[in-house]
Amino acid sequence: MNTEENWDIVIKPKKEKYGLNLKEVWQYRDLLLMYINRNITTVYKQTVFGPLWFFIQPIFSTIMYTFVFGGIAGIPTDGIPQPLFYMAGILCWTYFTECLNSSSSTFSGNANVFSKVYFPRLVVPLSGIISNIFKLSIQFFLFFALYIYFVVAKGTPMSINIYALLFPVLIVMLAFLGFAFGIIISSMTVKYRDLTILVAFAVNLWMYATPIIYPLSILKDRFPEWAWLIEYNPLSPIIETFKFGFLGAGEFSWYSLGYSLLFTVVITLFGIRTFNKVERNFVDVV
Repeated sequence: MNTEENWDIVIKPKKEKYGLNLKEVWQYRDLLLMYINRNITTVYKQTVFGPLWFFIQPIFSTIMYTFVFGGIAGIPTDGIPQPLFYMAGILCWTYFTECLNSSSSTFSGNANVFSKVYFPRLVVPLSGIISNIFKLSIQFFLFFALYIYFVVAKGTPMSINIYALLFPVLIVMLAFLGFAFGIIISSMTVKYRDLTILVAFAVNLWMYATPIIYPLSILKDRFPEWAWLIEYNPLSPIIETFKFGFLGAGEFSWYSLGYSLLFTVVITLFGIRTFNKVERNFVDVV
């Protein structure tokens, strides 16, 4: 009697601690596209201004920063027009936080779906990262339009240099940083829900530890004892490189950018390992 059995599908547990299993994600690419479309179309559904919020938010943020930090506080901007300086920082920071927020709710926000049907869990955070590129594109269009206005209409002496070619690399680094921190937070909040409040508070403080509303140079001059803390912020070299490439202001260093890249790789590997570990039994916890 032949005891061998042939199975069409064999389900095995994951063994890769650091594996993204992108092959399986590709098999579910239709679902990924559906999530991306949902993220874009439903964010401002049933709102008065609809997609115009993609324009309104960065414009009002820039105006507020210009009035408060540039006008009242009088913080210099390395000779760059204040609206342009703040728009550059807002563009990078917003994409990072959007990626972080969309990834940090992977488990808690999709527990009902995950407990009923199987699909690669990474579809959810990856869809957030990709869909946020749409919002980033709109904000970059605003930034470039503002740049043209100051250069052509105002005659402000600025020029885009060769380091602007690093822009795609910077966006990838921002995406992976947001993704890594997001999935770590998502894994931790499976058991400890109150961490969500702490994380929201920490992200707000993180913005002030990043050279968005002030140049890194002014911090070194006025508060040299705290400058090292800002320099070792992995977001600082990314934002400074963006400003240096497009505005000719800020500080650029291959060493600093290399440190940020190394930090991104390490935290991403740690995040993937944590995510894969929690993924196995999080349904029993939530």
